[in-house]
Amino acid sequence: MDAWRIRELGNLINGSTLFGLLVGRIGGVRFKHGPRGMIVGEGYRLRFPIAGAFTIGNVVLTQSSVPRLVRRHPEVMLHEETHAWQWFALAGPPFLPAYLLAMGWSALRTGNPARANLFERLAGLERGGYR
Repeated sequence: MDAWRIRELGNLINGSTLFGLLVGRIGGVRFKHGPRGMIVGEGYRLRFPIAGAFTIGNVVLTQSSVPRLVRRHPEVMLHEETHAWQWFALAGPPFLPAYLLAMGWSALRTGNPARANLFERLAGLERGGYR
């Protein structure tokens, strides 16, 4: 069995992928299949969070289209897949407060919510389009 299938099943069981689908539905996205068990929602319309793309479980949500996003940041899907693994590793719901704490710590420390955020650093700042 491929490792990503384990992640896919784990994030389904821990509820994070279902939560991602719900957030995407509320945000008005069009869903399609992505690589290695990822689900991509394009056309996200809500104003929060402010990000080119963000991941909940195995669901990547973006205001843009994936081809346009990948043209600007070729490795962004690898970055987002790393976040899907993080949701898996923290068994779903605990990831969100942990991520928010890391974001707050980073903002306090550097003035930027990503620069010192452990989760973003582990996913690769440059792969995610951060400078």
